[in-house]
Amino acid sequence: MDALRIVDSVGGLPAGLQRLVGPLPGRCAHMETWRLEVSHSNEECVMRTVTMAVALAAASLWCVGTPGAESRRAGRAGVYPPQLPGADQVEVYKTVGDVKLKIFIYFPNDRRPERARPAIVFFFGGGFMRGSPKQFEAQCEYFASRGMVSMTADYRVKTRHDTDPADAVADGRDAIRWVRTHAKRLGVDPNRIVASGGSAGGMIAACVGVIPTLDEGVETPSVSYRPNAMVLFNPAIMGKEVPAGARPGVRRRFTEQIMPFHHVRAGLPPMIMFFGTADRLLAGARQFQEAAAKRGNCCELMTWEGLEHGFFNYGRHENKPFRETVEAADRFLVSLGYLEGEPAVQEFLNRWHQRTTR
Repeated sequence: MDALRIVDSVGGLPAGLQRLVGPLPGRCAHMETWRLEVSHSNEECVMRTVTMAVALAAASLWCVGTPGAESRRAGRAGVYPPQLPGADQVEVYKTVGDVKLKIFIYFPNDRRPERARPAIVFFFGGGFMRGSPKQFEAQCEYFASRGMVSMTADYRVKTRHDTDPADAVADGRDAIRWVRTHAKRLGVDPNRIVASGGSAGGMIAACVGVIPTLDEGVETPSVSYRPNAMVLFNPAIMGKEVPAGARPGVRRRFTEQIMPFHHVRAGLPPMIMFFGTADRLLAGARQFQEAAAKRGNCCELMTWEGLEHGFFNYGRHENKPFRETVEAADRFLVSLGYLEGEPAVQEFLNRWHQRTTR
């Protein structure tokens, strides 16, 4: 294991919070990460599992607004059809019968057509049953403020379209392909496209990044659907099997064809995953990380002590996990050369709170 040294709190972190720094070589050696444990490394990257063991009471050092107001705003994230007034552009990326699937696009303020920017595409959660692109509205606005073309995409779900997870994965495939196909018009660098999402949406992002056979049975287009990196917020079913306790009907909906674990191989795009330790899906993520590491892939897993599935959403826990996960994602993207400089999540939250509470 690489040598590490632990230093006391710096850079405005609260008392008792420490971060690990040291010579961490490789493609994922990027983040001044926070304790507690570091896992094995390999030639390609350092595989690290970081537990955020910080008392929730410390959240008041950063948070803005009141828990009640934040909870109400978080609830509105599930509204459908979504209302995203901050989006600069809305386009239909796919039509299936009479269903038009839209993608909501946020451009950087200093957008220039001649300068191709990295892009990030978010897919919402909801167990493949429900959900709304509005879930990642705040993340989209933040990463646009950092210079990325940010997007949140709709896809088909059971309660609205009577579809299965495989259909949702196909929509995710087509969303990433649409972005790459229209990269020049959108001002996007086709070689710096990030797939992201939460829960079911995180699994969609993982599928398009890991599974090479999503075009089987159809005429393969010339444009790749594979993203160049992945940022996954507690993605669903990353392990070898559907978690114990799932109903038989749920188990039948998930076959090995759309389970990322069964497609792990060398040469996957770099990725980072965020989980609360109280999330029963964490065990599967650990399985996936171990399998990816054995094949030399860059796959980081960060965990937050005692927090539940969906902990990262705007409005949860006074927005402390939102800030921490977005900061971690930002640093990950800096390490890949997609962003520059330091994260500015708290400054964004201050502006966002002022704007959304008027």
